[in-house]
Amino acid sequence: MRSVAAVVVASTALLSAAGCGSDDDQTSSKTLTVFAAASLKPTFTALGTRFEAEHPGVKVKFNFAGSSDLLAQLQQGARADVFAPADSATMKKATDSGLAVGKPIVVASNTLQIAVPPTNPADVNSLADLTGPGVKVVVCAPQVPCGAAAQLVQRAAGVTLKPVSEESSVTGVMGKVVSGEADAGLVYRTDVKAAAGKVKGIDFAQSSSAVNEYPVAALRTSADADLADSFIGAVAGPQGQRALADAGFRVAFPAE
Repeated sequence: MRSVAAVVVASTALLSAAGCGSDDDQTSSKTLTVFAAASLKPTFTALGTRFEAEHPGVKVKFNFAGSSDLLAQLQQGARADVFAPADSATMKKATDSGLAVGKPIVVASNTLQIAVPPTNPADVNSLADLTGPGVKVVVCAPQVPCGAAAQLVQRAAGVTLKPVSEESSVTGVMGKVVSGEADAGLVYRTDVKAAAGKVKGIDFAQSSSAVNEYPVAALRTSADADLADSFIGAVAGPQGQRALADAGFRVAFPAE
């Protein structure tokens, strides 16, 4: 009987220890959720992979979309750790409503470029050419940062575009150009670079009148403020800034 009792006690102790080990494993695993502008997808995806490698047990989960859509999701109760929209105006709305905490850090900036199919069938060479008869143009909706920038450059150039479609993100605009549904689209120069071979980028002087800054901030709903700050630090650090520069962004903290 004593032997049986001993076995039962020992088994119970082992099961208890195994259970404790399982709890420890679960608590050591963390998910960092980042809401970021669609134009940041290639760069942030790569930075997320690097961040996971440098922080064992951490999984970085991204939600890429138009900045205004991301803000609406946060306002409706979506939980995330970090917010990285494509303009300071959207970030201001997040801070004014108490969603973002601390002072946002501007990590990069971007300007618009005209994206056309490689063969440029509509022979677009300037912003004014987008107003030509039969030219199918796609832009971002006005409430999206790339759409607001598109309106600014139109005013600077003294032209008024009549788009066949207004998309909720720059990804939607690029998709229409790549698929051939549009002759041209106003997108960020970083998107043109990311789609090398699929589209051709055309510079225009008025792009300098609409420079979009990319701020990053931690969110009040973050379950781990220190981890959120670490990710922001990685984006603002040398490796993050180098990755953004390689993608075509103008960085805020260029490496010396």
